Amino acid sequence: MDLTPYVESLQADLSAAAAPGGPDTERAAELLGHALDASVRLALLQALSDATAEITTRLHGPVVDVRLRGREADLVVSHLPAEPAPDPVTPQPAAADGGDLARLTLRMPESLKAHVEQAAAAEGISVNAWLVRAVMAAATATPSPPSASAPRRGGRRITGYAQA
Repeated sequence: MDLTPYVESLQADLSAAAAPGGPDTERAAELLGHALDASVRLALLQALSDATAEITTRLHGPVVDVRLRGREADLVVSHLPAEPAPDPVTPQPAAADGGDLARLTLRMPESLKAHVEQAAAAEGISVNAWLVRAVMAAATATPSPPSASAPRRGGRRITGYAQA
């Protein structure tokens, strides 16, 4: 999807709005329109990303992604492999019902990021879709009781006798 017509339309609207102000105002609007080119493209890409994320949550199966190629955005629909039916006793998180989307900043080591990107690419889905699926799986998993050999968190007390 070429974003240029949308950016040019906005620049033309800005110039038309400035025309009654005279040639100096019109020139300033033209310069401002060109200066805003990158910001407008970024805002359009963000709107497309948010729309595809919302569409994906409402579709039960296909995943819609926005992929950037140069200055163009491509909308890609991927189909996830069929997963086994979930346990009827496993509660679904609130986001699975198509609720509101929230933005989250996630920081991770570069090596882990590379591993996540490879795993997502191997499955043919976006990193965001892969992470959402991983978080959903972790959130719906039933916690297992701690094993006796697992170290206990909290206060540690050492008792006994030592000789040097």
